[in-house]
Amino acid sequence: MGWLLVLLFVAGWFSPAIFGLARAAALLVVGVIVLELLILFRTRSAIRGERHTFGKWSNGDENPVTIALRSSYGIRVHVRVLDELPHQFQRRDLAFEGELDGGGELRFPYAVRPVTRGVYSYGAINVLASLATGLVERRFVLEAGKEVAVYPSFLQLRKYELLAISDRLTMAGVKRIRRIAQHVEFDRIKEYVPGDDRRTVNWKATARRGRLMVNLYQDERSQQVFSLIDLGRVMKMPFEGLSLLDYAINASLVISNIAMHKDDKAGLITFSDKVDTVLRASRQRGQMEKILEQLYAQRTDHRETDMEALYANVKTQISQRSLLLLFTNYESVNAMRRQLPFLQRLARTHLLVVIFFQNTELEDDLKRHPTNTVELYTHTITEKHMYEKRLIAKELEGHGITSILTRPQDLTVNVINKYLAIKARGSL
Repeated sequence: MGWLLVLLFVAGWFSPAIFGLARAAALLVVGVIVLELLILFRTRSAIRGERHTFGKWSNGDENPVTIALRSSYGIRVHVRVLDELPHQFQRRDLAFEGELDGGGELRFPYAVRPVTRGVYSYGAINVLASLATGLVERRFVLEAGKEVAVYPSFLQLRKYELLAISDRLTMAGVKRIRRIAQHVEFDRIKEYVPGDDRRTVNWKATARRGRLMVNLYQDERSQQVFSLIDLGRVMKMPFEGLSLLDYAINASLVISNIAMHKDDKAGLITFSDKVDTVLRASRQRGQMEKILEQLYAQRTDHRETDMEALYANVKTQISQRSLLLLFTNYESVNAMRRQLPFLQRLARTHLLVVIFFQNTELEDDLKRHPTNTVELYTHTITEKHMYEKRLIAKELEGHGITSILTRPQDLTVNVINKYLAIKARGSL
């Protein structure tokens, strides 16, 4: 519209009639601007809004956020919404547009995926309101400075918890483990679900209920399950945005919860060059909340892992034979061999499972066929690195130490599978 007025005034130099038309148009535009200013600015807080989201966010997961706007204008306005995301997301382009009816509400949903734990601070919700012509735009600044704490993946925790309660862990890729009879005792009768052992069908209960019912068994004794999490520099490496430490933390949270649902006690130890956190194994109410709060505060310190310090602490703190799930990482056989004497000592008194990671980015490189000398050299080095990973697992097994070599994204399922296999064998 502005350019049209300029063209009219330019043409007005050559035609008085056009000049008069230009003056009339300018007066009309000024009148419309004044009217829109009165409409848009006469009410102090004509648009109110807030963000609706979880009280805390789940690390590594999609967390829903909704911006809800309410209007006290008497007419419809066009709104542009610019949300200032926390700096951790490194995004400044989150914008929405829509029509907000007079006295009505409008919602803009989106999702965020944090990849580091800690406190995330929002900026403001900037709402730019205008009428149909768009000649005047009013800015509203809403809900600046809101903070959200990002915790270990409690969404993943709830997912596996629901599957465990309904005995449907196989839906998440967890293998169904056949239990050994002498290590289990009767727990309760439940309705049959696909995957249950048909040999446990309770025919009397089936006849009474008119539905297929099976006996559910549980292990005879409660075991201690400790997650030992390495905070050293080897756990800093990122995959798909999450560090190895965060993958380990999320898996530890899930396996602790699964263990407690299986009537075991869950505990936690974190360490690097010294032992940082020790949470004694328990299955009392509130234990999962303690584990969640402890895991929330963990950070890598970039120091060299001291396995001797871990061994000394485990020796004094854990007297009962327990299942120790050690989350760490090895990039070479020599790195593992430096720690091997202390791993062997741990394995003498406890059932030790060493969990370390495949480099999935290197796996992707192996899928590409080399086309020149540099790519061939890189391909060869990558194959050697992948071979060393498999060699580490084989050497650990050769010394009687159970190991899990896993892709980061498969960590939780692989750890649950190993835990259930150990429970079924009654290895402790």
